[in-house]
Formats: sequence, structure tokens, C-alpha cells
Amino acid sequence: MAVIVKLVQYIYSIYAMCVFLVFMFLLFPFVILASLMGPIKGGNMIYSICRLWADLTLFFWGMYHKNIYEAPKVTHEPAVFVFNHISYLDIPVIMKTLRRQPVRILGKAEMSRIPVFGFIYRNAVIKVDRSSAEARAKSLKGLKDMLKKNISVVVAPEGTFNMTHKPLKNFYNGAFNVAIEMQTLIQPILFLDTYDRLNYKTVFSFTPGRSRSVFLPPVRAQEYSLENMEALKQKVYEQMELALIKYNASWIQHV
Repeated sequence: MAVIVKLVQYIYSIYAMCVFLVFMFLLFPFVILASLMGPIKGGNMIYSICRLWADLTLFFWGMYHKNIYEAPKVTHEPAVFVFNHISYLDIPVIMKTLRRQPVRILGKAEMSRIPVFGFIYRNAVIKVDRSSAEARAKSLKGLKDMLKKNISVVVAPEGTFNMTHKPLKNFYNGAFNVAIEMQTLIQPILFLDTYDRLNYKTVFSFTPGRSRSVFLPPVRAQEYSLENMEALKQKVYEQMELALIKYNASWIQHV
């Protein structure tokens, strides 16, 4: 029976990847046209296209998404949204989670080298290359520039996948530095099910089912300075950690 289940999942995963690619190629010409409109107007249009892409792919994957609001989503001003990073599926789920407001995601620079997808990626995200201090500083400037233009930014403070069985990995400083310098709200979002829908270990682990995002209460970065940034980072970390434990996130193992 286990072999049959594994075979079915393997076939479903191939189907899921085909669905992803079909809609990517169908929407790609519209992304090219939008990219000619400039980084702000064109970028906003590309995000609208990517939201449609996410809607279509999740529907055909048999994944149904729901937002849970422990606090209202920040919409009245640009904000720094932070999320727990646990799966390749996190990006389409961001598209389902943050609707009807302009946003930009901070993403790894190396993803921009993927053919076709890389073009969309380069025109949609603020790329981060952590190989040098100069590159990191450029990424932070890009985030600040977007906030100045009333565009919210989305950052995974863990930097990469949480491959531990703890609720979260340690956080980088970038998101908190930006929030303090720009005097913005920072709102945590939890992705509870992407780990189960597509495990980071293999692309052949797709499974249909629910997808939930939880909006936690925003934290006022205005109440902190760069000198006590660690306190802000710790406050957000503990808020997310406790909520992931409360919701029984499936990757957490209690030792």
C-alpha cells in the first residue's frame, strides 16, 4: 500500500509541475508587456498577473486557501510583512495571502537565473545576495525605496528554509533594520500548511489540501531604535514562535 501511495504522489507531483509550467508560459507574454511599463506601474501589474497565476495553479492543484485574522491586515499604510519560510510553495501562497495592495517580495538572487521563470522573478522581486555587505546593503535600500513609494515589502527573516524541527530558525536583521529606519509597522504572517503541501526535501512531495495563512498583530517599529533592534527582533520571533506552537505546525517536534 505504501508503494502505491508513493506512486500516486509521484504522478500527482508531475501533474502539479506541469500545471505550474503551463500557466507560467500562458501568462509570460503579459509579464513581458507589463515589464515595459517600468518598475512601479509595471511591477504592480506583474504582481496582479502572479496573483492570477497563483489562483489558477492552486485551484488545479486541489489546494484551497484561507486567511485567518488574529489581527486585521495592515492596509492603511505601507508595512513590512514577515513570514516563516518552510517550502517552495510559500511564494504562491504569498500571492493568495496579500491581495489588493501593492507589495514587493525580497527574494534570493540566484533564482533569477532560472530560464523564463527568472525573467518574471527579476521583474517582480527585490533581489538579495548575501555574499557581500555591499550586496546586502543594496537589497535593504531597495526595500526602503519601495516603502517610500507606499509599497509594502515582504521578507522571510529566516533567510532560507527552516530545515530544523523547531518552529523557526534564527532571524536575520534586515527586515527589522528597515522597519525601524522607515518607522513602519511590521506584521508577522504564518504559513501553516505549505510544509505539508510541498516539502522542501523534494519536488515530488506535492499533496492537495488546505492552505492557511495567519495574520498576527502588527508590532510598532516606531517604538524601537537601531540600538535596541534585537528587542524588536526577539518580540516578533516570540510572537510567531508561540503562534506556530498554538496552531500545532506539523514540522515542530518536541524533544
